[in-house]
Amino acid sequence: MSQTIEQTRSAKPGTGLGGAWNVIVRNDDHNTFDGVAVALSRTLPGVTVEDGYRIADRIHHKGLAIVWTGHLELAEHYWAQLRDAGLTMAPLEQA
Repeated sequence: MSQTIEQTRSAKPGTGLGGAWNVIVRNDDHNTFDGVAVALSRTLPGVTVEDGYRIADRIHHKGLAIVWTGHLELAEHYWAQLRDAGLTMAPLEQA
């Protein structure tokens, strides 16, 4: 007969690499609405150019916007692609 041993948590839920991470784009003075919308639509799954314009408008008016949330590995990938496209990125933050 096997026995299940329950271990106590060493950290609170939501700590560490697991959980969701936010990819955040900041407003800047060198990217156009067109450039931001196209970069977002080319990089993020399910984001159309029309969606990109809505997000670009939010970035412009609020100073930043969370453009994607998910697992750390994908967040790092999208963050790097958007940075390489010339967008101004905030550091990744845990959601």
